Amino acid sequence: MLLIKFEGSIQVLKYTLRRLLYLIFVFFIVSIIMFGIHYLIPGDPVSRAIEEYRTSLKPHEYDAMYWQTYRAMGYDQPVPVQYLRWMERLLQGDLGYSTIYRRPVNQVIGAPIVNTLKLNLISTAIVFAITIPLGIVSAVKKGSLFDRLTQGVTILGYSLPTFVFAILFIFLFSVHLGWFPVSGMATPGFSGTALEMTLDRLKYMALPVLTLVFISLGGLTRYVRTTMIEALSEDYIKTARAKGLRERVVIFSHAFRNALIPFITVMTGWIISLFSGSIITETMFNYNGIGKMLYDALRQSDYQVVMSMNMFYVLLSLLGNLFMDLAYGIADPRVRLA
Repeated sequence: MLLIKFEGSIQVLKYTLRRLLYLIFVFFIVSIIMFGIHYLIPGDPVSRAIEEYRTSLKPHEYDAMYWQTYRAMGYDQPVPVQYLRWMERLLQGDLGYSTIYRRPVNQVIGAPIVNTLKLNLISTAIVFAITIPLGIVSAVKKGSLFDRLTQGVTILGYSLPTFVFAILFIFLFSVHLGWFPVSGMATPGFSGTALEMTLDRLKYMALPVLTLVFISLGGLTRYVRTTMIEALSEDYIKTARAKGLRERVVIFSHAFRNALIPFITVMTGWIISLFSGSIITETMFNYNGIGKMLYDALRQSDYQVVMSMNMFYVLLSLLGNLFMDLAYGIADPRVRLA
């Protein structure tokens, strides 16, 4: 028995290492593509980097600074050399220099990443806490009034775009009821105990979280319902019921476990898309996250920030796919990680 468990652990380890090597290969291929797209984007990043000196320097002094910055940024080198230098700095943790914030990108993205993680982790926890039980109950009570009402509400969240819900929630909860602030991260100049400051920040996060939760309920609830209906119609469910097992055991230990396989695929993709999809939500509510930062960087041609954010999303996607493959084996022992 111990030998079998040991061989299984070795098999999982080998599979994980192979997947990691594959992800590293894909990461470098995608980085080449991203760098090529960045290189072809119209605009002059050198002029953007020294824009503040345009009016204070004489023309010949500005030209001298321009070409000095041009060489310092490596644009006098061939494109392959520029890529290799950029990748070398990236692997060392040097993400470049932001022309908007006039600081290294490393010092700029720390707080927005933490803010986005907080926003999305809270939203994800709420979404899963609602959609999984709601989808299961809808599947068990298929065709009932509860099921029809659930389908009607979720199709609304599934159909309308994010900005529509953001505007509706702002009008209802901020303008009409006055419960939550329209935008921002915290009350300006507010000071108090740690608990009071936390509650103040949560008040500002309420509408972005509500928006992310509501737009996610439709798709995930309907998918859980569909996979559960398919699982409940299988012969092994009829056999389990014929054996006299309790309905709770039949639903959660048999049906839901087998419905997890397709749900894991959607869940992983949804978590990844949530980080990129929060660009709209963060911009609408002026929430200082990586989504809003990416939008501002694209609008103002801050290419180093754009590249850093894009590579973050690439890495997030690759790790999400690795998690999905490993989760298959955990959810269903029949899936061989060979």
